[in-house]
Amino acid sequence: MNEQTTISAPHARRAIEVKPEGPIGWLRDEIDRLFDDFSVNRPARGIFAFPGLPRDASPAVELVEKDGGYRLTVEVPGINEKDIDIELAEGVLTISGEKREESETKESGYLISERSYGAFRRQVTLPADIDPDSLEAKVCDGVLRLDMKKDKTAASKTRKIAIS
Repeated sequence: MNEQTTISAPHARRAIEVKPEGPIGWLRDEIDRLFDDFSVNRPARGIFAFPGLPRDASPAVELVEKDGGYRLTVEVPGINEKDIDIELAEGVLTISGEKREESETKESGYLISERSYGAFRRQVTLPADIDPDSLEAKVCDGVLRLDMKKDKTAASKTRKIAIS
């Protein structure tokens, strides 16, 4: 009457659990998940989820209100300011850049040549009350800083609508 059927699910999701083995047990579980993920054509789920990694790096951005205006900071370590492009169109600020590094070492009959490339593009919608002509950009110690002032007439452009 009460018949029980067991169905094998080799790729069922497992809950992450803390094991007494500490970091080694956790690492072993992540490696097991890695092999599970590559055995089926579906997105990966562990920290070693290579298919889910973004292709382009996206720098950290922070926008704060400061001294009657705004300051936008973007982390761009190792990128020369001539390799950064900043554009403003219809209230959207687009910041893009590219980093290229090449090094070559010749010693004792061997050659080591390394190259790395990376590009990013980040778009930020700016507050409606900024003055687009006041934008100033500077790069210092791997941080791009954009200062912008508030538009004094922006408040007068706002209108309260009554509900009838």
